[in-house]
Order: sequence, then structure tokens, then C-alpha cells
Amino acid sequence: MSNIEDDTDAQSQREIVITRILKAPRSLVFQAWTDPKHIAQWWGPKGFTTRVIEMDLCPGGKWRYVMTGPDGREYPAKGVFREIVPFERIVTSDEFDEGFEKVVNADLPKGMVVTAIFEDLDSNTKLTLQIMHESIEDRRKHEQMGVIEGWNSTFDCLDEFLAKA
Repeated sequence: MSNIEDDTDAQSQREIVITRILKAPRSLVFQAWTDPKHIAQWWGPKGFTTRVIEMDLCPGGKWRYVMTGPDGREYPAKGVFREIVPFERIVTSDEFDEGFEKVVNADLPKGMVVTAIFEDLDSNTKLTLQIMHESIEDRRKHEQMGVIEGWNSTFDCLDEFLAKA
């Protein structure tokens, strides 16, 4: 194999990709993803609530949020926006914020980059979420924490929110 193929294979092994078709126009899905008032109504797995602490939607802008589980435990997270292409793509770092280790007793993955891609699909939206990890080991840690199930449940909540919007 050439070095390019080796690099591509290594990258794909560090990545989680989740795709969902949402029954709403792309502009509405993008707004739901970028407006803190909307995010608070759907972000997080079923039974969780989310409060946005900070959201500066521009390259270099920070964002922080806290998801609260049904048991009252708080899961703080933070990131820095790297790229915003309105209605098309958002790239952000995604880190567990201070205090997360108090509610999850695990060796947490670090250095994640999340890319959300919004595409028209007739009158629907194809949303592709790419989560890139620093290493294969970090991807595995994240999977063991339930990231795939968590995002799929979160997208179920987004579907419900969009149906009412």
C-alpha cells in the first residue's frame, strides 16, 4: 500500500461516522443545531436535558454545555469552533469539561473533533456526524462509553423536535 492509503486507513480507524435522514429542510436542521434555545430542547440522549452555557458560533469561538441525566448527574462538555459553513458544515473540537470525570469513572478520550455535515435530500436533510479521535484506542474508549447509542438517541430527540417545529 502507498502512504496515502495507509494514512486513509489509519484515519478511518480513528473515526466514528453516524448518518441520519431527518424529515425537515436543511435550514431548519441547521438552525436547530446552532440556536442555543433550540439545542436546549433536543440535545442529549432520551431523558437528558441540556443547558448551553456559552456558544460563540464563529471560527475560534467557544462553546460549553452541560447535559443532565435523568438521575440528576451533570455531564459538562466544551469545544472550540474550527469551521462554520452556514447550512453546510460545522467543525468543532469536543472535550469533556472539568467535572466530567466525577460522574464517569473512565479513562476519557481526548482531542476529539466533530464535523456535522448538512445535505439536502429532497425535502429532507441528510445529517452526517463524523467524530475523529486522536487514536484508535481513544475511539474504542468513546465507543465503550456508549457514544454511538447516545448520538442515535440524541438524533431521535432531534427528529421529535423537528416534527414539532
